[in-house]
Amino acid sequence: MENQTFVTEFILSGFCTGPKVQLFLFGVVFVIYVASLTGNALVFVLVCLDPQLYTPMYFFLCHLSILDLCYASSNVPHVLGSLLLQRKTISFAACGTQIYLYLALALTECLLLTVMSYDRYVAICHPLRYSLIVNWRVCLTLMACSWVCGFLFGALQTGLALRLPFCGPRQVDHFFCEILAVFKLACADTTINKIMIFAVCVFFLLCPFCLILISYLHILAAILSIHSAEGQRKTFSTCSSHLLTVGLFYGTAIFMCMGSGTSSQHRQKILSLFYSFINPMLNPLIYSLRNKQVKGALVKVLRMEKFYHST
Repeated sequence: MENQTFVTEFILSGFCTGPKVQLFLFGVVFVIYVASLTGNALVFVLVCLDPQLYTPMYFFLCHLSILDLCYASSNVPHVLGSLLLQRKTISFAACGTQIYLYLALALTECLLLTVMSYDRYVAICHPLRYSLIVNWRVCLTLMACSWVCGFLFGALQTGLALRLPFCGPRQVDHFFCEILAVFKLACADTTINKIMIFAVCVFFLLCPFCLILISYLHILAAILSIHSAEGQRKTFSTCSSHLLTVGLFYGTAIFMCMGSGTSSQHRQKILSLFYSFINPMLNPLIYSLRNKQVKGALVKVLRMEKFYHST
């Protein structure tokens, strides 16, 4: 080890394409990024401005928008710079920061979606006791636990990864510092790190996903017990947006985490692309297009803006 030179920066291989294709990818990623920022910022502003949205459900939705804003911004700007300027290198510190933010925000979102499913379960299965069970103290506690646990476990994983010796090669076969791709460059045994990744996948993916399934089984039973079709439709509409978001998030995450050992690296890149870029853009669309209260708040803001311009 005395004669080995440890790396101070990595080279991100990204997608092996020509300059014209990379310029096209830059345009696509830039549009998706702007749409993601605009949509999530709009949801956040609407929830803050409309007093009718001051409820636990929209409090959690507001935090989901903040997470998606941070999540998209954790690696997309660097990807855009790489595509436009053909700059493939990233410093060791910046790579560690990308790993930490990516893990911490993803783990936090896993817990947040579980909390949101619990909120829908109480609202539908125990409507008379909803305000008593899901009060603001409970909401703040659940959100604090989600953020703290996500960032603590993200720090643990990142710390274990950065303690590994990296003595060459330097090329990360990904478009950002994805932790499993970085592990392949370590000149030491990464078995403990991979075991920890698997344990985190079980704790933050499978366990919350099972809790969400249990919540929705109870919700389904409650919906089926409603005699009128109109009542069933209205009740289901209150949780359909969350159910679609859960399907997109957990579906992609479980494929990425559990299929990492068998999937090709190119397939892993495609999944990461969807997970990092597409999901944060789709979430505000799902909640705004399928939610009458959010659409109503948007209409009120637009009318107010039109009124101010006319005067």
